[in-house]
Amino acid sequence: MEQLSLTGPAASEAQRRARSLQIWRRRTQIGFFALFLLAPSLNLLRFDLYETQLWVLGMRWSLGIDGLLTGEISATQAGLNLLWRALLPAVLIVGGFLALAYRYGRIYCGWLCPHFSLVESLNSLLHRACGKLSLWDRTPVHRAGVTPQRRWWPLFALSCLLAGFAWAITLLTYLLPPQLIWGGLFSGTLTANQLRFLLVGTALFSAEFAFARHLFCRFGCAVGLFQSLAWMANPRGLVVSFERERARDCRTCQSEQRSAPAHAALAAPDAPLGNACDSVCPMRLQPRNIKRRMFSCVQCGQCLDACDSTHTAQGRSPTLQWRIGADALRETLRQRRAHSPEQP
Repeated sequence: MEQLSLTGPAASEAQRRARSLQIWRRRTQIGFFALFLLAPSLNLLRFDLYETQLWVLGMRWSLGIDGLLTGEISATQAGLNLLWRALLPAVLIVGGFLALAYRYGRIYCGWLCPHFSLVESLNSLLHRACGKLSLWDRTPVHRAGVTPQRRWWPLFALSCLLAGFAWAITLLTYLLPPQLIWGGLFSGTLTANQLRFLLVGTALFSAEFAFARHLFCRFGCAVGLFQSLAWMANPRGLVVSFERERARDCRTCQSEQRSAPAHAALAAPDAPLGNACDSVCPMRLQPRNIKRRMFSCVQCGQCLDACDSTHTAQGRSPTLQWRIGADALRETLRQRRAHSPEQP
């Protein structure tokens, strides 16, 4: 296969597209994160345990069956109300969510999920502190322009603590009146149970953010799991495709002149720093793998941007591309043929 070279304006345009994609993804993450924090206070979505009342989009939402107890409506009318106000909305929301995941994979995780937004931010802080994206990584992850410094450790620890507290108090406001919780927090009038919930929740969430944020996303999140199952069932779903016939090009991936003194003893100048796509993946996956080994891919596109940047800098087209529809089906079939047992 003939290799396509990118130089000059074409290379710059490819890099601009990559930056634009990540800018838009960050905007959607920030917007949804703000929505997650403000939804209870704006009565956009919360369940008030005091009133046993569900609030949706600023309105009280009921099942419409209370009248059955007082004889104001018939059993038939109560059944219809239950169908229209509970079952049908649930089917539409869940069905639409899974249909989106069926085609695009864990797009919610990579582009909207508040938890994953924090995962990426904490990854960056931890990398600045010790050169790793997870405390469980065996070896450091090399990134251009970043030299690990211990002074980032306090900020990482404080960020985990603040994120844990934000999660605990936000979840509490989804169940109790936000004015009551925030007012009690600032006036020091929280009840013993409310304070206990905040302390225990903050401790648990902080520990999860510090030690297990990737593990939770990959193995503990039910929302992510069902998205992945729907995506795996669709051979035409959006997938990262790797041009394996050009695997030789990956040997010089992320090769550049090193200016940081800390790297001087590790390798000679212009030596490869490693696989750029592996280094940037926030889920600690290897994007050049086959689809079934990318089960928890969140479609963030960072591996594609890194591949595009490193290959473009060397005058080549990227070896990683998003494929969907018929192109994704061909990639899936090719993977199956490549990894099927040889016939006698």
